[in-house]
Amino acid sequence: MIVKKAKYYQSMREFLTGKGFVEVETPALENTTGGADARPFVTHHNALDMDVYLRISVGELWQKRLMVGGMEKTFEMGRIFRNEGMDAEHLQDYTSMEYYWAYANWRDGMRLTEELIKYIAKETFGTLKFKIKDFEVDLGKKWEEYDYREEILKHTKVDIEKTEVKEIKKKLQELKVEYDEFNDLGRGIDQLWKYCRRQIAGPGYLIYPPKAVSPLAKESPERPGYVERYQLILAGSELCNGYSELNDPIDQEERFKAQQKLRDKGDEEAQMNDEDFVEALKHGMPPTTGLGISERLFAFLMDRPMRECQIFPLMKPKK
Repeated sequence: MIVKKAKYYQSMREFLTGKGFVEVETPALENTTGGADARPFVTHHNALDMDVYLRISVGELWQKRLMVGGMEKTFEMGRIFRNEGMDAEHLQDYTSMEYYWAYANWRDGMRLTEELIKYIAKETFGTLKFKIKDFEVDLGKKWEEYDYREEILKHTKVDIEKTEVKEIKKKLQELKVEYDEFNDLGRGIDQLWKYCRRQIAGPGYLIYPPKAVSPLAKESPERPGYVERYQLILAGSELCNGYSELNDPIDQEERFKAQQKLRDKGDEEAQMNDEDFVEALKHGMPPTTGLGISERLFAFLMDRPMRECQIFPLMKPKK
């Protein structure tokens, strides 16, 4: 397993550098966290006498600053930290990779990501066919597309354009789904989607999620209210996240403020308002697509819990 995991990262690096991407390093300690909806770890920086956060993404907002600065293809592999629940698919301390590609959109990213994942699987495991949980998965078959709104409507009979928080909670209870308490419509819709994805074997991409659950993605001109975002669905779970990056500073500022209101109401996973990043966008970021993919994909292809795929997972000490 250790040897395979080394090949997994090596093949990822080989593929991206072969496509002209430049590997970079960005800060692991941040003034504000960005790039994901997650609860961060907080620590104190003694020399500067201020609280800082361990990053929850692999430098998303930093790599996009590099796009502003004129770089066109970057990627980073590194540790990220999320102070939230632990289960077979989630840990608090794990390795992830993100790439950013200027003058490209989400459709370009979807094609590149499919090529990348097939390359990783072949180089690491020597096959494109896998048994994952109760699913038979063939990465070599045609990758489907699953429309966010249509999938929820098909599996739950709830139309996300005509629903409200109360109705979503009632439906989740009816479906016997355990959920974290929420009062935000976007959070509720996301809970419904997580129920639906468990039915999907893949491989395929979830497309067009609503803007309410995608604060960093560009709105679709064809589908107002929805964004140009895709997520790889395999064996009932999401295993990568990519989109056309939002590069309109006014729109981005409004979305950050909306997220900040959620934080002020107690939502610790909502994104922080990063004024410096908005200022960078005002200088002009070209059309850009980005992708995030973590070691969870490796664990799925191994058909093991993430914890078993780390050499030294964090454990409580003996008393």
